Amino acid sequence: MNQQRIRMDQKIQTMATRLSKSLDVNMRKSFLPDERKSLRRFSSMEVAQILGVSQDFLRKMFFEDKLNLGDIETDARGRRFYTAEQIDIARHEIARSSTKFQHIVPRRRDKEQIQIISIANFKGGAGKTTTAIHLAQKLALDGYRVLAIDLDPQASMTTMFGFRPEIDFPEAGTVYDALRYEDPIPFSDVVRKTYFYNLDLAAAGLLLSEFETETAHALKNNIRPPFYQRLALCINEVETDYDIVVIDCPPQLGFTTLSALVASTSLVVTVIPSMLDVASMAQFLQLTSSLMATIADVGASPDWDFMRFLITRFEPNDGPQTQMAAFLRTMFTDDVLTQPFLKSSAVSDSGLTQQTLFEIARTDFHRQTYDRAIESINGVVAEIENLITTAWGRK
Repeated sequence: MNQQRIRMDQKIQTMATRLSKSLDVNMRKSFLPDERKSLRRFSSMEVAQILGVSQDFLRKMFFEDKLNLGDIETDARGRRFYTAEQIDIARHEIARSSTKFQHIVPRRRDKEQIQIISIANFKGGAGKTTTAIHLAQKLALDGYRVLAIDLDPQASMTTMFGFRPEIDFPEAGTVYDALRYEDPIPFSDVVRKTYFYNLDLAAAGLLLSEFETETAHALKNNIRPPFYQRLALCINEVETDYDIVVIDCPPQLGFTTLSALVASTSLVVTVIPSMLDVASMAQFLQLTSSLMATIADVGASPDWDFMRFLITRFEPNDGPQTQMAAFLRTMFTDDVLTQPFLKSSAVSDSGLTQQTLFEIARTDFHRQTYDRAIESINGVVAEIENLITTAWGRK
């Protein structure tokens, strides 16, 4: 029996090694020459949409030399393409040109609290990471300074940013190093710039799973600060550098997720509109309520600005899904975001190369497919952005 177990261990190790090497080869092919991701440039039409101005206005600003953007890439037909950094520079210069455009610079102002949004669900496959990374990227494009925190040891968000946790962070370099109980390092040491302008990342890796087992020991020995304060204290260290934090929680309600919920100012729960997923969410809510009540007894209950349910992987032509979505809206009314995150081949196909819809060009897909998907994502982010600005007291 023992020999059989050893042979199975060896077989699993062989499979893991083969898969890791294959993924590494795929990553190298996708991101040559420097094996790190880079963000594409955006067309004038996309820039105008991002900034909320007309293409004619953008063209006028450009030809009147009111936009000091440096070298602008043009194609054979003379069409201009802008980097994300150039878009942000244009945003600030347009805002300075007239008071009526000051709203296009949305960064938080004096006395406005940093917004920390946890994206959570009890089970995997509910679009949690897809939602978190698209939300973080769109908010960054919209002009906010964003920090993405990957709290899932599976590190799917980290991988989407072009990192291989088992290679890039085999022993150090993840959020675990700042959360751990023994010799934690400053949180700023694990936050890294990404290829996406205005968007930084605190990466995850398998070592993050150690936080669960270590917390049990820490609770027994009354090690301070307690687990539910540690992430909040980390974010406090870098708070002045950001407007919004987006946290991708692990798909279970353990100590790591609870630390995120306590640190957060708001919560978005993703849910696929199916009976099994809604039943799972019901369990998630029951357990969350129980655990948060326990934490509240020690004075650590969070005071969220908002909590919303987001319907994900939604297929409008699927009758049972439509019925379940209607059920959720009847049950929770305004606590369900109006715009669902549609299931789309554009999202799944771009994910094959660890990319989001903001990283690929419209011309890479059937235009109607791409437009439906990007309209869905933009609608979700716009709703959340409205909740953020309302929390800041701007509306």
